[in-house]
Amino acid sequence: MSEQRPPLPPFTRETAILKVRVAEDGWNSRDPQRVSLAYTLDSSWRNRSTFISGREEIVAFLTAKWVRELDYRLIKELWAFTDNRIAVRFAYEYHDDSGNWFRAYGNENWEFDENGLMRERYASINDLSIKESERKFFWERSKPRPADHPGLTDLGL
Repeated sequence: MSEQRPPLPPFTRETAILKVRVAEDGWNSRDPQRVSLAYTLDSSWRNRSTFISGREEIVAFLTAKWVRELDYRLIKELWAFTDNRIAVRFAYEYHDDSGNWFRAYGNENWEFDENGLMRERYASINDLSIKESERKFFWERSKPRPADHPGLTDLGL
């Protein structure tokens, strides 16, 4: 039997929102192996100017990312969806090993197979240097974003 990652396409508004939240929770775990399981074995990514193919490269990419991007916290929000595609906008905050804080803004386009695994991911991302006092994402780092924490729209992002 093939791996499945519900919710499965075709997406409704409700299942697309759930798929986005499940992805957000996975990325906020900062566990590259866990995150990679949401993607097909041969998943294809463009992340900024980096091109990635397959779960092994996903794990290597995310491992290096979260060594550099400390205290990472991410919020994703549904932008649009069709039967097997979802578009999201997102923002995440992190600091580097020198204590410099950043907020990264971006958009992602996702395409899923029939089992709900993401086979294509295209991410466009821009980083903005911020002061620590300008941070907006506050929740226990070892847990998913609480249901009552504001989303991007509520935060004016």
